[in-house]
Amino acid sequence: MARHLDEQIAGRFPVGRRLRVLDVGMGQGTQALRLARAGHSVTGLESDPAMLQVAREALSTEPEGIRERVRLIEGDGRETGVHFLPGAFDVVLCHGVLMYVEEPDAMLAGLARMLAPGGLLSLLVRNADALAVRPGLAGDWAGALAAFDTDAYTNRLGLPVRADRLAALTRTLDGIAAPLHTWYGVRVFTDTVPNDVDLPAPDELERLLTAEDRAGRTDPYRHVAALLHLFGVRD
Repeated sequence: MARHLDEQIAGRFPVGRRLRVLDVGMGQGTQALRLARAGHSVTGLESDPAMLQVAREALSTEPEGIRERVRLIEGDGRETGVHFLPGAFDVVLCHGVLMYVEEPDAMLAGLARMLAPGGLLSLLVRNADALAVRPGLAGDWAGALAAFDTDAYTNRLGLPVRADRLAALTRTLDGIAAPLHTWYGVRVFTDTVPNDVDLPAPDELERLLTAEDRAGRTDPYRHVAALLHLFGVRD
């Protein structure tokens, strides 16, 4: 995912430009801190106080030059207009958030309004067109059959959430003046790997990442990825 984001930023903005980045639902701040280290000015918006505290603790260990480029705010991604002016950001991230939002169109419209013309909207969503893959590979045939007819699923935290379809999101992005520019698949081969498995040796990890990256850019593999990484561009 980070590779995709860096690739799209490099292809859209001049090298060395300090971008204004908004990370909505930033969680523990992994992407926010990574982009701040790259020289960008980052605002993180997070509604969960516990996650916000984790991000603040992580930020506190960074050098002063990085800390001063990051602003952390407690707030809901559905209310960006309360916190920020339209067109205030060059890049808006919304990763792993839409699955918790029952009706995401209004939130997406609000995110698009935060972008300056030509700005980049980065979305990471669960792929509703591939919900049967994980239970099918696990031999859960009842779960696989049920998944064909729904966009609802239970995530790894045991929470009931929802997934999105590429075609529907494409229509939504067109309607909010941030049409789809490109998209990638994420976790094509590794979605069934448990969270607590140790990472492989560095050489093997690099081969794994290379294979995932290749599959995430290649049809038909990317269509059955667990997650979709979409990029819209503000008109």
